[in-house]
Amino acid sequence: MASKSSKYPDLTGFKALSFDCYGTLIDWETGFLSTVKILTSQLPSSHPLNTDPPIEAMRRLNTLTRTYEENQPTLPYNEILAESITKFAREELKLPGLPDSIAEPFGNSPGTWVPFADTIPGLLKLQKYYKLAILSNVDNINITATVDQRLAPARFDAVYTAQDIGSYKPSHRNFEYLFEHARADLGVDRDKGELLHVARSLVADHVPAKELGLPSVWISRGGEREDARGVGGSYSELKDKVAFGWRFDTLGDFANEVERQFAAKQKS
Repeated sequence: MASKSSKYPDLTGFKALSFDCYGTLIDWETGFLSTVKILTSQLPSSHPLNTDPPIEAMRRLNTLTRTYEENQPTLPYNEILAESITKFAREELKLPGLPDSIAEPFGNSPGTWVPFADTIPGLLKLQKYYKLAILSNVDNINITATVDQRLAPARFDAVYTAQDIGSYKPSHRNFEYLFEHARADLGVDRDKGELLHVARSLVADHVPAKELGLPSVWISRGGEREDARGVGGSYSELKDKVAFGWRFDTLGDFANEVERQFAAKQKS
């Protein structure tokens, strides 16, 4: 049901928000692209993957990392990144001499990627109203650096990773782990409608959210456009497989709407 003072459905009944981190809170694409460009810039200028920014190369590398996630679900993400970029450089880009110098740094780079400008102000607003948790595909070393160094002073009540779980989103196993631990660790029961998932990726987050009946918010960050450069999936192709109840351009817009709704509820 929409709030009386808003065009959006009510957001005040949830007790906790679970977030995807990279792509939603952290500028994953810029971080990813910066390393991909090191590779593609070594290619001949006529090469179709030597573009600025190297969007198609990023998408191909991301497809490769997803294959590793599916086939080796217990391999930590930092190792998947290192393996993926090495394979991509040698086999697809034919650059056998380069990847050894960038593979390990690339694997450890997510912890250095920066948040979107709206992320921390938005989180500081949201934490006044909800418990906050992260459900991420990234490994523990990188996520710890991100939470402690990049997202502070925002605070999270729980952080759950693919490394903890032994599988990667969109596996239902990751979300079932979230449900179990939110109940045990935070006193939040998704079966009572107390948990709301907030994410950018349609493929990794919103498709399984619909399959599991988990309410969700799409922080689209331009992903609703047909010319979107991201890797979270095409809305036009996936619209029948997702069922998010809210869409906002940014986390900041979402946080502002939450504040409006809680303020209106207090006045009523």
